[in-house]
Amino acid sequence: MTRLPRTIRLDASDAVVFAQAAEPGEWAVPGTFLFWGRAPDSLTRKEAIAFRSGFLGATSFGHSTLVTVQEASAQERAAMVEMLAQQLVTHLGAPTLEAARPAAEEEVALSESLCAAHPLNTLIALHRRHKEDGAIVEQFRTLKPRDESAFSGSHLQGHDRAFHFVEEVEDHVDLFALRGDD
Repeated sequence: MTRLPRTIRLDASDAVVFAQAAEPGEWAVPGTFLFWGRAPDSLTRKEAIAFRSGFLGATSFGHSTLVTVQEASAQERAAMVEMLAQQLVTHLGAPTLEAARPAAEEEVALSESLCAAHPLNTLIALHRRHKEDGAIVEQFRTLKPRDESAFSGSHLQGHDRAFHFVEEVEDHVDLFALRGDD
């Protein structure tokens, strides 16, 4: 078994901010290769958002803001490489699957190394930026899940309580009514 990033959706925002959102549960790669050699001002608004914060789903070739570290079997890893190689042929013009496999393998190995040091169910977010010389810099941030005994059993894998929402009741006071004026 190895560890690989899998897309997760905590809310519906990915479907709004990305041109194509990855489906929850897809294996993912950083996908920075999509932006190599592209000037920042050549990106559409949604491409710029994908550049800044999107992981690339291997199945849909859509983007996800967050991934979670999950165990993957050797067969799942091999299938991920094949799926990504097929996407490189379909979307990026690689001449054959044989030509695309080494690039897909390299990207999957990068994803594997990203997850290796983190516990299962760790959330990972990505932030990319261009340096002045045109190089792309990636930063990864993590959020570890709460104690497993506190998991709600949902698909959010312990991150369902990363945020706490509080309902506020707003009292409305009519000053004119208090004064007695109409």
